Amino acid sequence: MKFKVFSLVIVCALLIVSCKSKQAATQGGASNQVSTAVTDRVPIDEEVSTTEVIVRTESVTPVDRSEAQTVYAFYVIIGSFREIANARRETSSLVSKGFSPVILANENGLFRISVGGYNAESAARAQIAEIRARHQEHRDVWLLVTK
Repeated sequence: MKFKVFSLVIVCALLIVSCKSKQAATQGGASNQVSTAVTDRVPIDEEVSTTEVIVRTESVTPVDRSEAQTVYAFYVIIGSFREIANARRETSSLVSKGFSPVILANENGLFRISVGGYNAESAARAQIAEIRARHQEHRDVWLLVTK
């Protein structure tokens, strides 16, 4: 009898801890932390496309802005840097992978590297899912919503 009660207590404790861990990861991730040139479209794995996406809201401006460049409501962010030289170096690496990166400056002095700008959130999320499926090294890609 004691063993059954002890087992039940352990199972309940594990369920509670796992639920809190999932909530903390979701809440903590949300507070922390341009067209695509990826030409080969691959089918998106359902498991990858439903993965949590970090979303942040910031005011950003393109660093190398031309008069014709559009400002979008949603950006797919693949990297963040404090130094513009590091951001430029990373954009060179991304171009070699088939992306068309754009450097954005935020209000806190950080440089975000965007690999996609959209006015529809669903299109931005679709690109995030595709990047996660095709580029394991960029699974931390996230969504920036402009203020």
